[in-house]
Amino acid sequence: MRSDRARRTVLTLVVSGTLLLTSACAVANSDVGDAGSAGGGTLRVVLTQEPPTLEPCESSLTATGVVVRSNVTEPLVERNPTSGGLEPLLATGWRQTKPTTWTFGIRAGVTFQNGRPFTAQDAAFSIERAVNSDLACNVDGYVFGDEKLDVRALSPTRLTVTTQKADPILPLRLSFIEIVPRTTDTKAKVRIPVGTGPYAVRKWETGVSISLARNDRYWGKPPAYPRARYVWRSDASVRAAMIDKGEADIATALDPVDAAKDTTVAYPNNETTALRLDGREAPLDDIRVRKAIGMAVDRTGIVDALLGGLARPAAQLVPPGVVGHDDTLATTPYQVAKARALVERAAADGVPVRRRITLVARNGQFAGIAEVAEALQYQLARIGLNVRIRMADTATHLQYQLRPLPRGVGPIALLIMHGNQAGDAAFTTSQYLLSDGPQSTFGTPRLDRRIAAANALSGRARQKAFADVLADQNESVAQYAYLAHMRGLLGLSPSVRYRPDSATGDEMRLAEVRPVKAGNH
Repeated sequence: MRSDRARRTVLTLVVSGTLLLTSACAVANSDVGDAGSAGGGTLRVVLTQEPPTLEPCESSLTATGVVVRSNVTEPLVERNPTSGGLEPLLATGWRQTKPTTWTFGIRAGVTFQNGRPFTAQDAAFSIERAVNSDLACNVDGYVFGDEKLDVRALSPTRLTVTTQKADPILPLRLSFIEIVPRTTDTKAKVRIPVGTGPYAVRKWETGVSISLARNDRYWGKPPAYPRARYVWRSDASVRAAMIDKGEADIATALDPVDAAKDTTVAYPNNETTALRLDGREAPLDDIRVRKAIGMAVDRTGIVDALLGGLARPAAQLVPPGVVGHDDTLATTPYQVAKARALVERAAADGVPVRRRITLVARNGQFAGIAEVAEALQYQLARIGLNVRIRMADTATHLQYQLRPLPRGVGPIALLIMHGNQAGDAAFTTSQYLLSDGPQSTFGTPRLDRRIAAANALSGRARQKAFADVLADQNESVAQYAYLAHMRGLLGLSPSVRYRPDSATGDEMRLAEVRPVKAGNH
C-alpha cells in the first residue's frame, strides 16, 4: 500500500462549496531487474506506461518518442527546446534554393548501429518511408498533413526536398522524421528500430522492460551510462517510491504531492489538457452545449486541488512559447448558472441533453487523471448533463483519439493532453482544428481556410494569423473545453544529474544524464 506521505485515500476538491470524494490504493511491483546506476552502470527509468511501439515514424507519439527520439534514432534537424531555434544534427545545414525546394547538407562519417554508413540516400529513404509510403505513420498526418514530398539524394552528402507549394517551416517539419537505414522494412512497421543515436535497443521484453546498450559507433559524444533500462508503473506513488527506495534513477510524471521533495524537479512540458467534444453526436453537436461545458469547468479548482498548483488554467491548445499562442486570450469564465441556462435553452429546442456522454480518459496520462475525470463528471452534472467515465488503456484511447473515429459509441468527451513540441501552431491546427484533421471530430470550411492562410505566412504575420485562428475556434466552433497548461514533475535519484526542459516529456535524452560523483551529492 502507499506510504502515509503519498496516500490519498480521501481526496477533497471544493468546487463552489461542494465536497468531491475519491479513493485510491495501489500495490507496488518493485522488481526492476538490472543493477542500479551506481553499481552496474545501468540508468534505470520508470515510465507511466509501456510504449505502444518503438517504430521511429511513430515517435511523435509521446509514449514512443520518450524512448526512441534522440536516444535510438536522430533527425536531420533538431529544435532547441530552450531557445526555440533550429539546429543541425544529421544535417550540416540547409537553405531554400527555390520557393518550393530546400537543400540540405548531410553529415559525413556517421554510422548506423548495424554498422552501415549513413548517407543522403538513407535520409531520402527515411523521409519517403515516413511521408510518402502506405505505412500510415503518425508523423505523416501530424506533421505533413498527408502532403507528398519529392525527395532526392543528389550525392552522399546532399539532399533536396521539394514540396507541392511553398512551405516556410519545412526544416522544422523534418525535425520530426527519425532517420533509419534504407534497408528498413517498408511494408510493415518495425519492432526493434535501428538508428544513429547514442543507444541501441538490446531487448524489449513485452510487459516487463526495454533495455538499451550504448552505441560504440556513435558519432557524437558518448553517453555516460553503458546501459539503460525502462520499466513502467501506472501509479505515480509507485514511481515515486522506486526513487525513494533506490530502485530507479529517473521517474516520469510524479504526483504533485511529491513536489516538495529534494528528489523531484518541476519543468514546463508544453502539454495542454482539454476535453475534445465530439460535435458529430447530440447533444455535443449543439454549440450551446459545448460552450456550456467550457463554462462549467472549474479550472482554478482543478489546478489548485488536483494538480498541486503546478499547472496554469488554459484558454487555448498551444502553450506559451509556441508560435500562435496569445497571452491576451482569456480563459472561459467559470459560470455554472449561465452554463445551466444554455443547456436548458438547448433542451427547450429539442436537444437531448440527458443523453449519456462518455468521458474517456487514459490511465496514467498524467498524475491525478482519475480524480480530474471525476471532478469533470461532477461539474458537468451540475449543469444538467449525464456523464459516464471510461478509463482506458493507451491502445483504446488512441482508437478514440485518431481517425477513423469509432462509430456507434455515442457522444464522446475525450480527455486529451496535447504537446506542441515543435513550437508552431501549424502542428496543432492541422491535427486538432481542421475539419478532417487526424485528431479533430469536426470543424468548419471557414476555419479551414483561415488555417491554410496562416500556414503560408512567416514571422509576425504568422504569429498573428494563428493567434486569430485559435481565438476564432473558441467562438465559432468550441470543439474544446480547455483545462490547463501542464508542468511535469520528474523524480531524480541523488546519484544522477539531469536538467529537464520542455522537451523532456516527449524525448528524454539519456546522453544528457550524468552520474553524481562520490562526495558531490
